[in-house]
Amino acid sequence: MRPDSGIWTPVLRPAVGTRRIRLICFPYAGGGPDLFRSWAAGLDDGVELVAVRLPGRGPRLREPMYEDWEALLTDTFTALCSGDLLSAPHAFYGHSFGGRLAYEMTHLAARMYKGTTRRLFVSGSRSPNFPQVRPYLHELPQDAYLDAVRGMGGTPAEILDDKAMMRLFLPTMRADMRLAELWGDRHGARGMDVPITALHGRDDPVDGHAAMRDWKLYSTRDCEVVEMPGGHFFLDTHRERLLEAINTRLGGPS
Repeated sequence: MRPDSGIWTPVLRPAVGTRRIRLICFPYAGGGPDLFRSWAAGLDDGVELVAVRLPGRGPRLREPMYEDWEALLTDTFTALCSGDLLSAPHAFYGHSFGGRLAYEMTHLAARMYKGTTRRLFVSGSRSPNFPQVRPYLHELPQDAYLDAVRGMGGTPAEILDDKAMMRLFLPTMRADMRLAELWGDRHGARGMDVPITALHGRDDPVDGHAAMRDWKLYSTRDCEVVEMPGGHFFLDTHRERLLEAINTRLGGPS
């Protein structure tokens, strides 16, 4: 069955006037398109904003989550193709778990739609060759897992303390985090013909500079490692700074 591209890839903001490029965004573990709705006002007019909605959130809340990368990549790429999102100039942005997924989509798109992927923005996400910190968080008992998530920041305390909400969101968060933690170098040192901007929070205890400096090994084009203020969730706490960086690299005003 072909994925429904409208459910998978909602357009959060059409370009104002002529579309110059499409920015396709992938959220962190447990997140959905709502993470990026506030970006609309801060992006250059020529940028169309699209987000990917995976199972386990919003209107897909009751759909089963993915247990392996192969199925996730196949269905996500099929949804992007079904929506005809990759044949015109586009860039990918992904944070943490979403950064891994954005990188994998860039590999697939670079082969099938050569030259249309203009940039990969990967933020708060270790490079493929950097080992995952142990023990795995997704294997922790629930209380220890919630303490670890609380320590990372990003998830409001009122959500973490709400048992009813946690019953809804916890399976999605754990499933995404499991994939993120088990993810590794699937392609070797085969660089993509796509420039990479790797962004990390100055105070990120999860995936800081050391975990991200080797992204330069994964592009045959230019790759920059950019430090942002804040911790792991700088995309929420320092949104304006991040959007300035994105606009500049997509060719729009800073």
